[in-house]
Amino acid sequence: MSVKIIHAADLHLDSAFGALSREQAKLRRREGRELMERLSNYVNQQRADLVLLAGDLFDGEVTYRETIEQLRDALESMSARVFIAPGNHDFYSARSPYATLAWPENVHIFKRAEIERVELPELSCAVYGAAFTNTAQEQSLLDGFTAPDDGLIHLMVLHGDLNAAEARYSPLTKEQIAQSKVDYLALGHTHLHDGFHRAGKTVYAYSGCPEGRGFDELGDKGILCGTVDKGKAELQFVPFARRRYEIVSVDVTDKTPADALSAELPESTARDLYRVIFTGETDERGVDLRALEERFAPDFFHLELRDETHIKQDIWARSGEDSLRGLFLRELRMKYEAASDEDEKAKIEKAVRFGLAALDGRDL
Repeated sequence: MSVKIIHAADLHLDSAFGALSREQAKLRRREGRELMERLSNYVNQQRADLVLLAGDLFDGEVTYRETIEQLRDALESMSARVFIAPGNHDFYSARSPYATLAWPENVHIFKRAEIERVELPELSCAVYGAAFTNTAQEQSLLDGFTAPDDGLIHLMVLHGDLNAAEARYSPLTKEQIAQSKVDYLALGHTHLHDGFHRAGKTVYAYSGCPEGRGFDELGDKGILCGTVDKGKAELQFVPFARRRYEIVSVDVTDKTPADALSAELPESTARDLYRVIFTGETDERGVDLRALEERFAPDFFHLELRDETHIKQDIWARSGEDSLRGLFLRELRMKYEAASDEDEKAKIEKAVRFGLAALDGRDL
């Protein structure tokens, strides 16, 4: 008998979204609350037995009451048992929402920084988990644990940092995972799903976050869904994000920036957040970011433009002129050729653009 599970983590409800406008940030927080309703509907459609939520459901200690209540209602509407392992952002304490709100009967919240077992005879399985009880957890919550050989399917939900550079967020090792002998370990903390892995008999995975919150969380984000049996776990990644963050590099060499950008974009971008980086060679005018933003911003939920282009080498050709322009270019070219790194060269190129614009009476 296999168990059907949904594995999700790192919702970070009520994130600030500081890089967005006030109205956009407010909308994104509202969409975060709606995510839980969408998740509930998906759980019920899939007829899942268990939902494993591996921490950081909230972004911090300050959480809107409306958010907490919507989360509670969404969990209650799930026709599945729900297990929550609080992480470093939503750690369990006497003041946390996990302690101050009455949660539905189908929800089990792990409350201690040590592994707890919940046996579910009707599903022939046992679920293990533990909680962060502060913003840091320097000792691995998994250290020294081994599931008994009792014939049950063993599942674990845990927030932790695999192969961590520093011991702050329950540092886990593959050796500890193998020693646990659970059939599936549902992890939270890392916001990227990088596939399913095995250590010993244990299959483990990070689900990643279901919604990106910045340009360090690109592309598809989602949850994991599938079945677990003794010694066997078969799950798949399910894209779940309402909006995507994307970074696109656009080479403008021998093209107008507008044409180059249009050629690189997919048909629909209205729901997504893009950072566009212009590269390649341009004349002394560079890229008019303001004009491009005015033209293209309405096609995106959020658009950032950056100019990392270089001046064409033929611009220096006029440095031999017996003119103010030639003198200006000669001075800058000497500085450019003596520059110690690319950052210094980029600053000199910018000075060339502004200087030539001033000489020509152009607005740059």
